[in-house]
Amino acid sequence: MHNAQETVADPAADVFTSPISEKPLPKRAMPELPAPPHVVHQLLRNELLLDGNAAQNLATFCTTWADDEVRRLMDLCLDKNIVDKDEYPQTAEIESRCVNILASLWHAPVGSASAESAVGCSTTGSSEAAMLCGLALKWRWRDRRRAAGRPADRPNLVCGPVQVCWEKFARYFDVELRQVPVEPGATGLQAHQLRRYVDENTIGVVAILGVTYTCTYEPVAEIAAELDRLQTETGLDVPLHVDAASGGFIAPFLHPDLEWDFRLPRVASINASGHKYGMAPLGVGWALWRDKAALPEDLVFHVDYLGGDMPTLALNFSRPGGQVVAQYFLFLRLGREGYRRVHQACADTAQHLARQVADMGPFTLLYDGTGALPAASWTLTDPASTGWSLYDLSDQLRMRGWQVPSYPLPPDRQETVIQRVLVRHGVDRDEIELLAEDMRRAIEHLDQGHPHDSARIGFHH
Repeated sequence: MHNAQETVADPAADVFTSPISEKPLPKRAMPELPAPPHVVHQLLRNELLLDGNAAQNLATFCTTWADDEVRRLMDLCLDKNIVDKDEYPQTAEIESRCVNILASLWHAPVGSASAESAVGCSTTGSSEAAMLCGLALKWRWRDRRRAAGRPADRPNLVCGPVQVCWEKFARYFDVELRQVPVEPGATGLQAHQLRRYVDENTIGVVAILGVTYTCTYEPVAEIAAELDRLQTETGLDVPLHVDAASGGFIAPFLHPDLEWDFRLPRVASINASGHKYGMAPLGVGWALWRDKAALPEDLVFHVDYLGGDMPTLALNFSRPGGQVVAQYFLFLRLGREGYRRVHQACADTAQHLARQVADMGPFTLLYDGTGALPAASWTLTDPASTGWSLYDLSDQLRMRGWQVPSYPLPPDRQETVIQRVLVRHGVDRDEIELLAEDMRRAIEHLDQGHPHDSARIGFHH
C-alpha cells in the first residue's frame, strides 16, 4: 500500500526537494502517485527552457507575440468546442463574423452585404483549410466528369513550389500532384508554364501568395489570365485556388491594388493562416469560397448533435474556440489601419535588414522585402571562394539563440542554397540590429577558418 503522506504537499518544502523532483521525470509510464501541481509546473517549465526562444525564431511565419487581452480571451474559451455550434452559439456567431470580414477583405462577390452569404469556415490552420479547398476542387471536377459521362479516376492538381500540406492532400485524397519546376531566375510558378501540365483531369491550379521558400508572390492575375486563355482555346475550365497562407493578411493592407483574390473571376477559393500574419495565436486558419456553387453541398455535414442541427465543414470535431475569438478581437482592435501600420513596420524592418545584408559582402539578395511578405532572403555570391556555407552561418548564429534557416530552393533550382529571415509582429528594429551585428561577427569568425568550433561569437573579441 502506498504511503498517502507522500501525496501531501509540505508548505515549507522547497520545489526541488519534492520526491518527484529528486529523480528523472517519468517518460514511458504514468506515475503511481499524484504530485503537487506547483512542483510539476516548475519542472515542466525547466524542460521547456530547452526549446528555442520563439522571439528569436526568424524561420517561422507563426505568431510569437500576443496582447495580454488575447491571453485572457483564450482562457475564457479554454473549455469551448467551437465545432459544437449548437452549444456555443455566440462563439459560432463570432466565427461567422470573421468569415464575412474576410469575404469583404478578399472581395468575395457577396462581400459584407449579407451576413448569410459569405461561404467559409475556420480551421486549425491553413493546412486544414487547404485540404478542404482541395476536396472542393476534386468534388466539383468529379461531378462535372460524371455528368459528362467521362471517367473520374485520375485527378491531378497543378502547382509550383507549394508547402508540404499540398503533398499531404494529394497523397491522402488520391490526387496526382503535378509540381512545376522553378525556372532559372524565377521564385515560383509562372503562367506560361501551365500549358504543359494542365489537362482534362486537372481539378485546379494552386497559386501561392507568399512562397514559403522565398516569400515572394506568384503572379496570380497572370496565372488566372492564362487559364482564361486556355479555356477559350481548348474548352478546359480549370478553377484557380490561392494559397494565401501568409500573403492573405499582408496584400490587402500593403498592396491593396494587387489583384489576387476574388476580384479575379477564375479564383474559386482561398486559404489563409490567421495565426501567421493574421496575428492570432497558433491554431486558426480560414477557408473561403467564392460562392455556394464553389463548395459542393456533399462536403457539408448536417449533424444532429446535442439537441440541434449543426452544419459542419472540418476534418475534426473538437477544437477550442479561443483562437477564433482572438482573431475577431484583433480585427476589432486593429482595424484596417492598425493592420497596415503593423505590417508596414515589419516590411520597413525587413528592408532595413536586406540593406545591411547586401553591405556585408559575401551575399546576393534574392528578395529585399519589397512588394510581398515582410522578409529578406539571400544566397552566397560565390560559395566556392568563401570556405564556408550558409549552413555554417546558421550554426554560428544558433550559438546566440538565432534560428535562421538555410535550405536549397525547390527543383530545378536545388543547387542554390539560401537563407531567409521573416519579420513579423513583435520582431522590432533593435532585435534585427542585434541579428545583423551577430551576422557580421559570425562572418568574421568563419572567414578565419573555424566553422565548427565552439567559439561564442557574441563575445569573440
